[in-house]
Amino acid sequence: MATTGKMHLKRWLTGIVCVRILIFLIGFSPRYLFYILLCAAALVGLWEYFRITAPGLSPFIKWINSALVLMLFVAAYMRQALLLPGIMVLWAFFPMALEVFTFSVENKKETAMLSMAALMGPVYTALPLALLIFIDMRPQGHLWIFFLLTVVFSCDTGAFYFGRTFGKHKLHERVSPGKTWEGAAGGVFCSLLAAMLFVKFIDLHPFNMSLILLIITLAIACQIGDLAESVLKRNRGVKDSGNILPGHGGILDRIDGLLFAIPVLFFYLSI
Repeated sequence: MATTGKMHLKRWLTGIVCVRILIFLIGFSPRYLFYILLCAAALVGLWEYFRITAPGLSPFIKWINSALVLMLFVAAYMRQALLLPGIMVLWAFFPMALEVFTFSVENKKETAMLSMAALMGPVYTALPLALLIFIDMRPQGHLWIFFLLTVVFSCDTGAFYFGRTFGKHKLHERVSPGKTWEGAAGGVFCSLLAAMLFVKFIDLHPFNMSLILLIITLAIACQIGDLAESVLKRNRGVKDSGNILPGHGGILDRIDGLLFAIPVLFFYLSI
């Protein structure tokens, strides 16, 4: 019990520190500092992803993918959207080239899995965070990012505590035994409540049916993202993606839901 209490204390202290940093970087700092943070998170998340899914992947491919992720963020910062498809093509090119030169009948299954992991890594960890740059460049973009983080963090917290308090029916026991339908519903409820308070005090968007549907979709996407990372870790018998954040684990453990929610907000703002 004492160990659990210490873990919760670490979790809250880390969260408070990170929230203060995010508020400064998103709301008040020069934009390039926020974008550097996004790029750093993408790179750390990428290496955590490789550690989980492809520990045998060639260091050369890891560093090539890291360089391409860096190019992605530079292109986004410079508003060179036309470069993005070319960069994403290279994400596929290098793993496929690796498979060509390392293919053998004996290890064909392992080589194909490593190639797939190398291809999916940047798409999973880097592309959504790069989309945040384009959201930030929109009118009131930084407020939309605050809105997104409010919804996602409220969903995470609500799902956790509602699940611990009321949880009885397993959401997906084979993937994440601790998650329940009651927790999932609590996450959506807390997201709606937090977003309602956010738009009440911040002049961003009317609290209408369109926004309610967006919030619910964001909360669902967030929880699917959490489950998706749980699948990756369970397949490899890994508890946390890393240990960079005390009480939270790795970067992916903290942003797994955010990675799935970002594209939802991006498309909502684009239509």
